[in-house]
Amino acid sequence: MTKMLASVADLAEAEIAVSGGADIIDLKDPKAGALGAAATEIIRQAVQAVAGRRATSAVCGDLPMEPETIRAKAEEVAATGVDYVKIGFFPSANAAACAEALAPLAARTKLIAVLFADREPDFYLLDVFAKQGFHGVMVDTADKARGRLLDHLPPERIPAFVNRARALGLQVGLSGSLEAPDIPRLLPFSPDFLGFRGALCDQSQRTATIDAEAVKHIRSLIPEERQTGRSASVDYRLLAARGYSPGAVDPTLGTDSIFVRDFVLPVQIGAYSFEHGHTQKVRFDVTADVLRVTKNPEDMRHVFSYDIIMDGIRAIIARGHVELSETLAEQVAAHVLEDPRVVRVKVRVEKLELGAGGVGVEIERRRASEKPALKPTAQPEKTQDAVHGHGKKGLTR
Repeated sequence: MTKMLASVADLAEAEIAVSGGADIIDLKDPKAGALGAAATEIIRQAVQAVAGRRATSAVCGDLPMEPETIRAKAEEVAATGVDYVKIGFFPSANAAACAEALAPLAARTKLIAVLFADREPDFYLLDVFAKQGFHGVMVDTADKARGRLLDHLPPERIPAFVNRARALGLQVGLSGSLEAPDIPRLLPFSPDFLGFRGALCDQSQRTATIDAEAVKHIRSLIPEERQTGRSASVDYRLLAARGYSPGAVDPTLGTDSIFVRDFVLPVQIGAYSFEHGHTQKVRFDVTADVLRVTKNPEDMRHVFSYDIIMDGIRAIIARGHVELSETLAEQVAAHVLEDPRVVRVKVRVEKLELGAGGVGVEIERRRASEKPALKPTAQPEKTQDAVHGHGKKGLTR
């Protein structure tokens, strides 16, 4: 289950976040930096006011990477009774020593290490955090004026971070000026929690007061439950409960075509030896026919974001060399069809450096319709999706 973490500045905001459905109430001072520490007494009072209705966390502040300084502050915050203590780890030769100094506290308190996407985070520290007994790790942004998380940690890099943390037994959080459109892009990575501040505030100003309707809006975009046994992808049956995918489809609503055109990326592709060891420009054109879920779309639950298509393409090519254009097209089509709202997808892949204009392949894939169970005497039916390959298909290796 992906939880919603709401950063609050005081008791009044904490109550708004609880009422709005946030899973974790995170105490900080937004006016004092990315990890500005709230006063210890405010943290203690908030923990008592929340009284176990939600989990609580608090940050230790933007501290210098000095082991004793960090240990002392972390001990102080832990003494307030919060469930989680968040410690920022800025680039420093002392980072590992700071983590080691926190090992005794980690044995009795859930510590969350925070790395910063806009400060060249050292993901090798994940091994250090796991060794010292940390409970989890999250990625945030230090300078809120320099963009959102995905501006510094693109979607194709997130799976490696999440998978490595999970392999080490660490909980995973993602934060950093996240907005509503970021949520459906990040849910497929199955983070343990997503953190918000600015998106919860009046006019999205992180130093303003939290707005109750904004909290409810963000809460509505994050599924509250997840079935076990699905570690790598979103359980769309649960997303359906919140409007991300259709339950009983009204056929009168029809479909919308969501498209990405002329999306050019450097790709390691080709079967010939001269095509190995470097990238070449590849153009992607993708059109997805998506079932509508409402006549009047109002938020991200009601649409299929084109960002999901582009994120998927980036993630696929980040895996490494692909021999065939056909393989790449199939992988893109399969990614798009993971969402049950998509009933048909057309993918065009063109290599732009091997001929005049381009050479490549265009495929069309449809969602397989469910078929009734076969009688024992019946001949087996083919259950593959309808397949159509057409268009320009030249040197596609």
